[in-house]
Amino acid sequence: MKFTKEQYLNWYRTMLLVRRFEEKSAQLYGQQKIKGFCHLYIGQEAIVAGMMTAITPDDKVITAYRDHAHALAMGMSADSVMAELFGKATGCSGGKGGSMHMFSKEKNFFGGHGIVGAQIPLGAGMALAEQYQGTSNVSLTFFGDGAVRQGALHEAFNMAMLWKLPAIFICENNEYAMGTSVARTTNVLDIYKIGAAYDMPSFQVDGMKCETVHEAIAEAAERARKGEGPTLLEIKTYRYRGHSMSDPAKYRTKDELEAYKGKDPIETTKASILKKKYATEAELEAMEDAIVANVNASVEFAESSPYPDASELYKDVYVEDNYPFIQD
Repeated sequence: MKFTKEQYLNWYRTMLLVRRFEEKSAQLYGQQKIKGFCHLYIGQEAIVAGMMTAITPDDKVITAYRDHAHALAMGMSADSVMAELFGKATGCSGGKGGSMHMFSKEKNFFGGHGIVGAQIPLGAGMALAEQYQGTSNVSLTFFGDGAVRQGALHEAFNMAMLWKLPAIFICENNEYAMGTSVARTTNVLDIYKIGAAYDMPSFQVDGMKCETVHEAIAEAAERARKGEGPTLLEIKTYRYRGHSMSDPAKYRTKDELEAYKGKDPIETTKASILKKKYATEAELEAMEDAIVANVNASVEFAESSPYPDASELYKDVYVEDNYPFIQD
């Protein structure tokens, strides 16, 4: 595929926003302004950036609890995501979801799920809904390498292939399920091969390059829109931080970490932009300054926002406003 100037600048802008947002989140977590669980996406940014240029605004996305990046890439404001991290009423989930449960119906982002693998059958169900309604939309379901061990994945794969659902299943393989390497949990080190058991088109993708991610997702989306069914993509990536903010990541070597930092997608994309003369150093610096200002403004917004009122406790739990079994 040939890529345009706009795509390269879009990729760089998206990845830089995610990186600076996550770095600020780590800082605020250390200051105890953000509490609870917090899983950062630093190092994996090329996946969400490449995804967004390969799909349409009407396609649906669902993921696990490492979800800040997906929310931002889908167009949710830094204000709404940061406020959610602070547990504020102005957050995208009203301050009730926190780091692991970002959500926006308007942006077609359906979470943010804390139970490992639970989003996989939900993503298949979203694809079934699109098929039933006769749309040309695709459902993209993200999960980590650890979730591949869940039975729900295999049940979802079986039904998705049987019904030829317009689904793309994306394993973000960052090589560690919490602190456990893939090699310690399975004999099948190439996760994409699991799809062969269901005759599902399955591919391994370099997740450190926006170009390869875009190509793989665009091709899978085209198959899905033609009614040819789902695709499994094992996107090989790496997180530079621990599994969560409480993880010192002592289970891997410094050499391994530095080797992946040498493939940093932000730096390689920047180099491509400069080489192709799509932007100057000064223009990219101005872009970064604007992104940093946006992230800093989101912190001010979150800090000045109110916490949810106690009256919100039972809202957003049941569809019925006056569910008869809720008692104050």
